[in-house]
Amino acid sequence: MTRRLDARTLASSAGVLAGLLALWWAASHGDWVSRVFLPTPEATWGSLAEGLGTGELIEFSAATSLRMLLGWGLAALAGVALGVLIGASAAMRLWIGPTLEFVRPLPASAVMPLAISIFGLSGGMVLAVVAFGAMWPVLLATVHGMASVPTQLKEVSAALGLTRTEYITRIGLPNAMPDILAGMRLAMTVSLIISVVGEMIASQPGLGQAILLAARSFRASELFAGIALLGAIGFLSNALLAVAEAHLLKWQHP
Repeated sequence: MTRRLDARTLASSAGVLAGLLALWWAASHGDWVSRVFLPTPEATWGSLAEGLGTGELIEFSAATSLRMLLGWGLAALAGVALGVLIGASAAMRLWIGPTLEFVRPLPASAVMPLAISIFGLSGGMVLAVVAFGAMWPVLLATVHGMASVPTQLKEVSAALGLTRTEYITRIGLPNAMPDILAGMRLAMTVSLIISVVGEMIASQPGLGQAILLAARSFRASELFAGIALLGAIGFLSNALLAVAEAHLLKWQHP
């Protein structure tokens, strides 16, 4: 039954994608929108194949992917560490909770002027903003997971005389792991978005810069090729994290 549902889901997803491509083809060939702004699928594929063939788009994709992964890694480390410290203590949650709620809604783009004043228009600036923006989903998910440990487990840890470190490693983190992994998946998406925006603002090599230059030169097919690669990077990274999550949480479904 599960295989049938998976096959139906896959077929439905493929059908939706095919429908969108058909609509794109009709809109571009029917001149619903000027081809200056909406290239044909064939032109986009040609630009994508040419860019990959020359290696230019491969270099841009690698630069963006590396920036995304580094920022995501820093965000995950900082988010889990801070989340454990805050989530494992009711007093810390009470004291720091309002501050977190104040800082959390700040968009990463609003922090960029401050980051530019500190780091300049450099790769370090982009990396710092990526890490800052992607940290919040992991931090808040970790805090929630640590704070939602069942009372019975807390009583068991107290009866066994577990130290604070033992409680965190044996009870707190395993209980918070589903929340942490969900936060890390969301953080990966945030990392990709901020990496692209940072590349555009700071003129750092990557798909963001390539897309911006293509837009300024009205090279719509190259712009759409870059967008397609960003979608592929996001899809692949999310799929890999989903596989890792299923492996790490397989103990939940024996």
